[in-house]
Amino acid sequence: MPLQTPCDPLLNGKSEACPLRGDWISFQLVDENGDGKPYAGLSYALQDSAHQTYSGVLGPDGSAKVVNHYQGPVVLTIDEPYQGAEAFYKALTQRESYPLPISELQVKAENTRFIRKDGARVEKNPAKEKADQFFQIEVRDLVSKSAHLPPYSPRKYPPNFSLLKIMGDLGFGPDESLLQGIALLPNKHSVLEVRPLRAFRPMLSKDNKFSALNLYQLSLFAALSYRNFGQSPDKNPITDTVSFPLDATVGNMFGEGMACYKELGKIDPQQPTAYYPLYEDVPYSKRFEILPFDPALYDQNKPELGTKQEHPAKLHFFDDTEEESGTNTQGFITHHDEIILISIRGTLEGVDFLRDADAEQIPVKVGVGKAHQGFYLAYEAINTFIQTYLNRFHIDQKVIICGHSLGGAIATLLAEALRQGTNKYDVLLYTYGSPRAGDADFVQGAAALAHHRMVNDNDPIPSVPAPWMNTRKSVWMSGVALSFITAPIGALIFALGLTRTGGSPYEHQGALHHFMPVQFKGREHSSILWNPGCESIEEAACTRAVKKFGDLPDRALFIQQLFQMKHHFMIDSYIPNAWATLRRWQQTQESGRTVVTKTEYDQIYYELQEMQDRLKSKEIELSQSYQSDRREAQQQVNVLRAEIGRLDTSRQRLHTLTFLKLAPEDIYGSSIQAPEHDQNVERWMAKKENTVEVQIAMIPQANSAKLRTA
Repeated sequence: MPLQTPCDPLLNGKSEACPLRGDWISFQLVDENGDGKPYAGLSYALQDSAHQTYSGVLGPDGSAKVVNHYQGPVVLTIDEPYQGAEAFYKALTQRESYPLPISELQVKAENTRFIRKDGARVEKNPAKEKADQFFQIEVRDLVSKSAHLPPYSPRKYPPNFSLLKIMGDLGFGPDESLLQGIALLPNKHSVLEVRPLRAFRPMLSKDNKFSALNLYQLSLFAALSYRNFGQSPDKNPITDTVSFPLDATVGNMFGEGMACYKELGKIDPQQPTAYYPLYEDVPYSKRFEILPFDPALYDQNKPELGTKQEHPAKLHFFDDTEEESGTNTQGFITHHDEIILISIRGTLEGVDFLRDADAEQIPVKVGVGKAHQGFYLAYEAINTFIQTYLNRFHIDQKVIICGHSLGGAIATLLAEALRQGTNKYDVLLYTYGSPRAGDADFVQGAAALAHHRMVNDNDPIPSVPAPWMNTRKSVWMSGVALSFITAPIGALIFALGLTRTGGSPYEHQGALHHFMPVQFKGREHSSILWNPGCESIEEAACTRAVKKFGDLPDRALFIQQLFQMKHHFMIDSYIPNAWATLRRWQQTQESGRTVVTKTEYDQIYYELQEMQDRLKSKEIELSQSYQSDRREAQQQVNVLRAEIGRLDTSRQRLHTLTFLKLAPEDIYGSSIQAPEHDQNVERWMAKKENTVEVQIAMIPQANSAKLRTA
């Protein structure tokens, strides 16, 4: 039994650090409304100065009182493991890889809400008036294991951490090595406002059908793949914790941005305009997860493992750029309970261009057909990383993959391998400015792959590798330059006289969606998204421009197209066009108008008709001319005739769009089923960047119909 003797004063003499009974403590857990009901029934533990523990259960109003404890401050913890029946939380606590120490308090906090839409703390809590002490606390303040919880957010009334440390240093209460919980002064009523444990996650549609929402959201994450992971320490951490302090990085966006209920709008610190994802407000455990790092809890996190040590950057981020035999491939992966998200980086450095040029075809190991060798080697480099993650964390989620440029080609090969592989994953793919990844046999075998392939205006990258380029880069690079320079007609048929080294021609896989700007002599211009269906637009880098080379319509020569690379960049081109399409579709649906206005239809129809007329003239010229090789001339005539027919298809598709009206499902896909869908969209629309009228999203007025392209 402790000695009943006087002791030196502690805490400015207000209480003595003495093992004498007679003190009392009362406390209440409340939400931001001042209501304690959300925390009713939670088990708590109080430890006093004599190391005595007092256990109990919070009452209906979230409060409790302990009397006649040993004098001095007490330490409060609420750390009972989750014992509920909800399958989602049970799965997280029982999974084989990185099981989470979820507490009953965490689940309660995840089911409370912020009063302010931005998640900022409220200024005045009604329960504060009844308190002798008022603290703004977070779940991590009261539990022993917190590596899986978000970092602290700013607060005006933090707990008294210095008091807790003093108690540990003096051996007064818990040992210093066991410091946890919140220190409360005796003979006072303390109110603890628990911050809601909510997170943002980007809205995504799981439907295979195209949606403007996925178009925009995945353009942001395709661009994010170019950024670093941003973890500190970045490799083989010897610390107990890691953080993600660097803005506009993968780790920061998912681990400290969305997880802390922050709306981040910049993929690159240098981008001039913020592009915010459409976020949905979800319980913290349903966010896109960045796995915890806790060497005391997970053996695989221990520093002594050296190169085999696991940490978030190693688990979520693939980068073999520094490896001697690396392929310079980079990408990231994360997941929540419904979706696994994979994003793969595109061409960034000189070595990437060399890989793009390594166009020899090799057989794929999963599926059918052959693939571009450079792209396939990059796919193989990242495939093991992806498969390892899926083996650990895939529980029947939809696998959504995105990639830009070279990353789009790698993503195509990865998506088809996952779809065709042993586990038959449910895959949805969006690519931006992707080159061709496989031959005709591969494309035919991958016909069932849900792939939406975006091409912007005059982007040159989707036109490579050309269908005939089944050869090593050392063979074709000089030859193709010569063909571009000396071809007597345009890029449409520039390669007819060249011979492949064998195998099927390269083809594009997936449904094309082409950003087509429509310009007028006035200040107005717009941009529509459509599937043209003709090689003059689709295969020739999808340009809207009608140019003359001789008397044929032609996109600029490929070498000249390199000066149009601005059409290929994500932040400069694809993201603005994806944003514009989303806003245009929203406005179209709200107003009840059609996807393509009569003004735009008249303008584009004229250009398509002019293109077809030139093709017909060239067909007549080739048919009547005397050439030394009439067989070659006939081949060219056949190509032109086929293209003339496809232009009819293009006009029909355009005509259909003039009658097409959109439903909300066309814009948002399956995400519209979320109970708070409207509030999520309203939050996004409240951003000033999304209310500004941008010309690229402008819908021309009816009186512009007479205007022609400059």
